[in-house]
Amino acid sequence: MPLTEKQLKQRDAKRNIGEELLAAIVDVKAGRHGQTHQVEITQAAEARSKTGLSQPKFAELLGVSVRTLQEWEQGRRSPSGAARSLLHIAAIRPDVFREVLSNA
Repeated sequence: MPLTEKQLKQRDAKRNIGEELLAAIVDVKAGRHGQTHQVEITQAAEARSKTGLSQPKFAELLGVSVRTLQEWEQGRRSPSGAARSLLHIAAIRPDVFREVLSNA
């Protein structure tokens, strides 16, 4: 049975909302509430991250559109052939990748 207006006011007068919010935050941080999701990092996202380049610059160096790079990073499409090799080099030796391709 729902509470009456008077009962709601009496209940709320006894509450410390700030304390309840802090307790809820502590619970969430401790993993007692909510859900966690593992996001798998794609080869393209990892490689670009290691180079420190923006999506437009990285896509330009790879010779693909920004949209194609986004598709690879989000796992909707997979790079093939030479692109996969370039991503591997970028992930292992980002310094060499930037140096070689920026001089091309």
